[in-house]
Amino acid sequence: MLLRLPTSMSEAQRCLAEGAIPVGGATLVWAAWLRDGFPAQALSLREVPEANVLGARELGAAVLLSQVDDRVPEVLRGAASGIGTGAVRRAATVGGNIVGSTLRCLLPPAVVLGARARVLGADGPYETDLAELLAKQPLLLSLRWRTPVASGYRKLAEVPGGPPPFVIATAVHADSGAAPELRIAVRDGYEVLSERVPCGDGAGPVLDALSRTPIGAQDESRLEAVREQVTAVLERAGG
Repeated sequence: MLLRLPTSMSEAQRCLAEGAIPVGGATLVWAAWLRDGFPAQALSLREVPEANVLGARELGAAVLLSQVDDRVPEVLRGAASGIGTGAVRRAATVGGNIVGSTLRCLLPPAVVLGARARVLGADGPYETDLAELLAKQPLLLSLRWRTPVASGYRKLAEVPGGPPPFVIATAVHADSGAAPELRIAVRDGYEVLSERVPCGDGAGPVLDALSRTPIGAQDESRLEAVREQVTAVLERAGG
């Protein structure tokens, strides 16, 4: 297998046109390649600057999970720090988790941040939403999002051999001219449920509104975790 390491988006575009298969840290595809055979060419974005950005409002697809730090909102940092083992986080990438993983641990945080995806297509880079990213799986360059007032992340304890752990991602947004809004996304199994609720009147009305949504149909232990997470993030946002 030839691993191609372009240093620019135009070079990456050429690699794609010549049939190279995008790969992040290869933590998810390596076993399948060993079983089914390696592709003739693989493409890594680790040398492309646009895929290595790490800042308050953007995170590159080639950034390792272990590199996600306090420059990004807490909800993203919390999710990245809880994925796999330390060895996995030192090899796996943001793009591989969002696009290549079935668990997509970074998806709930991306949803509550209102993230958009910058991707590379046949005609060059463009921006799209998360739904198109997951459905069509173009080559992800980076995620860009709205800056939240506060955010948080919680993953419940895993049951060995059981379903994926229940996770809760929250973020409070207060854009100019708009009422404050809580965004919440939970991962139930392999499904991500999300809601948006006005939150100017405190936690009580928010929790009451959530109780009438699919998120409110969870079992009591999960609902208690949701209540705690929502209350905490609203307190950090100033009520």
